[in-house]
Amino acid sequence: MKASLITGASGGIGEAFARRLAADKHNLVLVARSADKLGTLAEELESKHAITAVPVPLDLTEVDADKRLWDETETRGIVVDWLVNNAGFGSMGDFADLELDRELRMIDLNVRSLVALTHRFLRGMRHRGQGTIINVSSAAGFQPIPFMATYAATKAFVTSFSEAIAEESRPFGVRILALCPGSTETNFHAAAGMDRALGFKGQETVEQVVETAMRALGSGRSKIVSGWTNWLVASGVNFAPNSLITRVLARGMRGKFQKS
Repeated sequence: MKASLITGASGGIGEAFARRLAADKHNLVLVARSADKLGTLAEELESKHAITAVPVPLDLTEVDADKRLWDETETRGIVVDWLVNNAGFGSMGDFADLELDRELRMIDLNVRSLVALTHRFLRGMRHRGQGTIINVSSAAGFQPIPFMATYAATKAFVTSFSEAIAEESRPFGVRILALCPGSTETNFHAAAGMDRALGFKGQETVEQVVETAMRALGSGRSKIVSGWTNWLVASGVNFAPNSLITRVLARGMRGKFQKS
């Protein structure tokens, strides 16, 4: 059975991808930590769209989680022809005061797990001469962000990595996209410890972000920033030194996170 595998599928952008791909008649492998949410979503999508949706409750920060997920698809005879690496989280605060274990788990999920799953499923896609990988990055990765230092750095990695392997994989018929949303209507900000969303003008819906990704795939793009305002801001950082950008970004947050 061919299927699209989506991590972080229990809510937000991951759930929106699941709903969109199910509507397009993709069978699904839904991965997240919450077994209850995954099971409910899988049942709903199977009933509504006459597809197969396989819930796989899994914490991708655990050691060898990527191998266990790979083994699960192999055991079930599932051919993953779409991979949406969406699972991730952020943090906010003075890096010296943040919990180190949580920062390292963020790197494990945002970077290590994404690289491992991409590597495991890319080989089969190349062999078959077709496949699609969407790595959900962030507009935050276009510049260093004080008080979000680790998160922004992980997303800078995701974007650079995705663009590089997109070109490597182009001759093999595999599409790879770095999707870079800006501020989006999800629970990301609350989970990161933010009392408000960071954004310049409103927030996009998760459905808008998914539509941006689908259009970008259709046009052969390897990177897309979702939202016109986000694109302007991401493009603008090319014209200012990082030293200036970091000072400007830190100005509004220093009072909250540092006591002189």
